[in-house]
Amino acid sequence: MQISYKTDYALKVILHLSGNYPRKMDHIKDIAKKQDIPKKFLEQVLLSLKKGGFVMSKKGPNGGYFLKMPPEDISIGDIIKYMNGFISPISCIEPGNETNCEFSSFCVFKPVFCEVENAILNIIDNKNFKDLLIEEKRLKEKAVIDFQI
Repeated sequence: MQISYKTDYALKVILHLSGNYPRKMDHIKDIAKKQDIPKKFLEQVLLSLKKGGFVMSKKGPNGGYFLKMPPEDISIGDIIKYMNGFISPISCIEPGNETNCEFSSFCVFKPVFCEVENAILNIIDNKNFKDLLIEEKRLKEKAVIDFQI
């Protein structure tokens, strides 16, 4: 499975907005700066996420982007599958391609790659953005060095 830049940015945006949930909104220029995402590319990502029902926006000086649902209701898998499409490690196990291969009935690799796909799905579908916020906080606290003597 290869994650595109667009998907990587979408994951970062959802994590960022999860930290603001439920009250705070962020303008696109602020998100772009905080997440180091080119503004033009971020506009495309936010438009996709809005179309997918993950984010909403409000116009005006007090507006911005915000999550449409709680962070615990959005998994990494939701975003990856929406933005990236299939996550199959090999094309012959993607939905619709199962019978396109003449070796399918006796291929020893197919079950291995099905197992890989299931393992990936098990991880990304069971990790939500609330979990990630907690982990991010833990990592940031761990990274803080105390210089007091």
